[in-house]
Amino acid sequence: MRTTFLLILVLGVVLCASLGFAQTRTSKTLDIYVIDVEGGNAVLFVAPSGESMLVDTGNGGDGAARDAGRIMAAVKDAGVTQIDHLIITHYHNDHIGGLSELATRIPIKEFIDHGANIQPGPNIDPVLARYAELYAHAKHTVAKPGDKISVSGLDWRIVSAAGEVIKTPLSGAGAPNPYCADFKPADVPKTEDDQSVGSYVTFGKFRTVILGDLTLNRQFDLMCPRNRLGTVDLDLLARHGNPNSDLLVYPLHPRAAIMNNGTRKGAPPEAMKVLFSSPSIADIWQMHFSLLSGQEYTVPGIFIANLLDEPLAAMPVAPVTPPPPGQQAPAAPQHNGTAYYFKVSAQPDGTFTVTNTRNGFSKTYKPEAKSD
Repeated sequence: MRTTFLLILVLGVVLCASLGFAQTRTSKTLDIYVIDVEGGNAVLFVAPSGESMLVDTGNGGDGAARDAGRIMAAVKDAGVTQIDHLIITHYHNDHIGGLSELATRIPIKEFIDHGANIQPGPNIDPVLARYAELYAHAKHTVAKPGDKISVSGLDWRIVSAAGEVIKTPLSGAGAPNPYCADFKPADVPKTEDDQSVGSYVTFGKFRTVILGDLTLNRQFDLMCPRNRLGTVDLDLLARHGNPNSDLLVYPLHPRAAIMNNGTRKGAPPEAMKVLFSSPSIADIWQMHFSLLSGQEYTVPGIFIANLLDEPLAAMPVAPVTPPPPGQQAPAAPQHNGTAYYFKVSAQPDGTFTVTNTRNGFSKTYKPEAKSD
């Protein structure tokens, strides 16, 4: 009788432990939230372990509270209670401006950046002073090309930072890049865009890349004369959907791309032509309908998360002419209403699903079949 009682007790303990494990077991997917911060950047990665990485924090100024709220909506969906790692790709207001507000809403454990700012000014200096106050009380890492960021379940590699790129190709990469021949580097001063912290992320057989606002010149440095990155499944497009070099996009061979554009920022005709001409991209997902592309160069609405920031009688067919170089576009109407994001769920076999939260449309991309 005593033996039977002990056996029942042991089985009960094991059952309770199993139930507890089942309730706390994490997802088997890598979840990526591409968040609408009105033409800025904020992308949340949550590994199957539950460890989180946020890349950029959206806009400052009048948009800070708005963008922090949108990031927190994704955080809530992901079920995380802290940001384990935060990469600030570079010190432009649309990438770091929302940090101070966000830091009041959720703990941030590690801050990662490229080092000293090369574009000081009255608008960004106070933002960076506050940034220094925040990382003084946490872990602070200055990233260098070739570094590996420790995120449980992921292989997170830094491929660009502080104007430099990796010199040694990643595993499986290094093939000659035939798209380099026609590129002519521009003779322009370096800006914070050139300093962007770029990352190549691997989860099993799934691969993605996020390069901040890495300029065309630095894309050339990274991909020529040999492709140092190899291929990706999903391209989280750099530069808000402004032109990316064919020498970057084509050899990466992505099956899908997501663009963090705004209604008046990103997706001009020259950029869309490169993307539509890609030999591998099946679909382009846009954060916003872009007036710079119009109906002529845009994607079907089912792939667009957010429409226009002010109602029009009809969607324009012809693209809007952007302002001359060096001039700022007119300020967009303040869009403080409901904003939708893209959620990506990737599996270790390379399968991934993109969901448009505006309309619930999802599409799954299977790994490419290997030829014999």
